[in-house]
Amino acid sequence: MSDGAISQDEIDALLSGVAIDGLNSSGHVGNGPTYHFDIPTLQTMADALKPKLEENINKTTSVTFTCENPVVEQTNRDHVLSKLPEVVIGINADYNAGVKGSHLYLMAPEFALKIFQLVSSEEASEVDDMVLSVVSEFVATHISAEITEVESKGNASGLGYGTPETLNESKAMIMFPQGDFVLASYPLTYDGNAYTLWECLGGDAAEGITRALGGAVADDTAGLTPVDLGGMNAAAGGAPMGGAMPNMGMGMQQPMGGAMPNMGMGMQQPMGGMQQMGMGMPMGGMGMGMPQNMGVNMGMNVPNVQQLQYPNLQAGLNAGEQGNISLIMDVFMEMTVELGRTKKTIKDILGMGEGTIIELDKLAGEPVDILVNHKKIAKGEVVVIDENFGVRVTEILSPMERVTELN
Repeated sequence: MSDGAISQDEIDALLSGVAIDGLNSSGHVGNGPTYHFDIPTLQTMADALKPKLEENINKTTSVTFTCENPVVEQTNRDHVLSKLPEVVIGINADYNAGVKGSHLYLMAPEFALKIFQLVSSEEASEVDDMVLSVVSEFVATHISAEITEVESKGNASGLGYGTPETLNESKAMIMFPQGDFVLASYPLTYDGNAYTLWECLGGDAAEGITRALGGAVADDTAGLTPVDLGGMNAAAGGAPMGGAMPNMGMGMQQPMGGAMPNMGMGMQQPMGGMQQMGMGMPMGGMGMGMPQNMGVNMGMNVPNVQQLQYPNLQAGLNAGEQGNISLIMDVFMEMTVELGRTKKTIKDILGMGEGTIIELDKLAGEPVDILVNHKKIAKGEVVVIDENFGVRVTEILSPMERVTELN
């Protein structure tokens, strides 16, 4: 069991969005790779989803929203942050079958409250769990439409995604896909008010959907030199690139690497500065006719092909990523205690009244969860202190368990 102390590395990792094991949430090191997406293919998909999104929200709310033309672009975290209000609703629904990768929806709290108001016919002054539940159901319907579109127009099947996790957070706390990613913006209007539903597709998910739709993805050999490509070709059993292989059979006329002493029978200019050899002396098993690919074995223009060495992913953060914990000692964080959870349909929720009993997923006497900014860090038991409820901490989650909760 952990002693409860959070190390400096863990705090720096949380502040920078990097997991403790050196990987970020998408499995890449550092800021992630730079992708080059087939935006026209993804734009075509977004255009096809426009009427379906309009139909979905109108059916959900029983009013008429108008969806304008969506915009698809390649972007990054900093650019998206500049578009967002300070507090946003984030719905994480990562693809995990058929196509895999980060998948995130974003909307302003005002949009979420409007959807809830229209669905429940009740006013809500702030975003609570009921509002988040309604928004999650709405987004899940849109994701299903997206999957249907990809499977019907492409060559993919069995696409799936994880259970949506809906949060009401500061935009700085949202876990965006690492590196470059795709942002699809769906503008919607109702009763003279403009709203936007943003969809973020991580690099792996965007490329997977692009492949399924028959679009182009970045060439895996982009950036390789002719020597690299020659080495790949030779490793595959072909002749090296960059010139024709000279004839090395009996009676060879062309030298290889300069003039050399006579090697004997039928060879006018022997190879590579070798000393004179008699007719009876073998040359590394060379017979009267040499194989065509002998240049590979004798050092002719052979590329230096080495096995790829991966970095140690367990190493800690480097010195440039270290921070000073004293800078955040006065920052307030929301601490909550969760007795338990359950899931209900909107119909069941709207049918609740005084006296309704809600069964939770916790057993009687089971430890309650202690959360900081909605992330579980410890477990405890409920106590009474001077007629007030309190919680006695009984277990601090280990660093590995806390990282798992963050992901």
